[in-house]
Amino acid sequence: MEGTGGAWCEGAVLRFRYPDPGHRLAGVRLQSSAFRADLEFRDDAGAWELCRERPPLWRLDYRLELTHPDGSREEATAGELRCPDYVEPDWLDSPPAPGRWSSVDEAWVWSPETPTDRVLVAHDGPDYDRLGGLGRFAAAAIADRRVPPFHLVLLSAADRERRYSADPDYARELATVTLPRVRARLGGRPVVGAGVSLGALAMLHAQWRHPEGFAGLFLQSGSFFQAALDPQESGFRYFRRIAGFTGQLRRAAAGPAVPVTLTCGAAEENLANNRDLADVLRERGYPVDLAENPDAHTWTGWRDALHPHLTGLLRRVWPD
Repeated sequence: MEGTGGAWCEGAVLRFRYPDPGHRLAGVRLQSSAFRADLEFRDDAGAWELCRERPPLWRLDYRLELTHPDGSREEATAGELRCPDYVEPDWLDSPPAPGRWSSVDEAWVWSPETPTDRVLVAHDGPDYDRLGGLGRFAAAAIADRRVPPFHLVLLSAADRERRYSADPDYARELATVTLPRVRARLGGRPVVGAGVSLGALAMLHAQWRHPEGFAGLFLQSGSFFQAALDPQESGFRYFRRIAGFTGQLRRAAAGPAVPVTLTCGAAEENLANNRDLADVLRERGYPVDLAENPDAHTWTGWRDALHPHLTGLLRRVWPD
């Protein structure tokens, strides 16, 4: 590799440059969830360059893939491009509420020092915490008194694609085994469920089939696939099962309504099905808020939407 190059945001335009003074490369491509296809750089006098209209976002996560003359490829770098209008969440600098980590069966649990029987349960929990800042948000929001104290339960699933793709066996296990054990240890109230992408789909699916254990849902960039809006996902091996569930929601006369907040990146493919699902849930009696944040299908985008959107949902579900 000749160098790491650079990226710039110039108003409505994004620019990228990758040095190649020795002309050792046959091509450079940019990969990002903000674009539906990889973007090819052009060769320009010892460097590869790309100019692209800025999608509706304030920052961009991307990777560069290099193609060598023999056809082999390698990932050169992963980067983040921040535009001038991007501002990090204020809670990242807030002191956290004191608390401790423990385990309930195979789940990790963060509990504040203040006694509470409120519980937030999150799919993809370890990544939600490590990459999406969920534990940090919880401790900061409690310390700032933006939300009442609550336990944070981080769930994970082996064979994630199968288990989180509207799998009735997983929904039953979550609702009839996992959540009762959590409530027995931490408090008897119905829980708030959270998830991103397939994890958001799985949380809604579990609540729809077994509503008694849930008090609210926080669903980020849910993979609510349907044939009319998501033909690009039709090759996913569980697409038909997911589309079958979203079709069931559309045909139902009413649903087991709880407050729901959805967030979705304004620059991602899932925006259309999230908008549609928000309308479907409203028609089934769910109180729904939908927030479109200026990002794509990324952990940082999901982190940046936690406040005020998760904050608002938790205050709505736990007003006392």
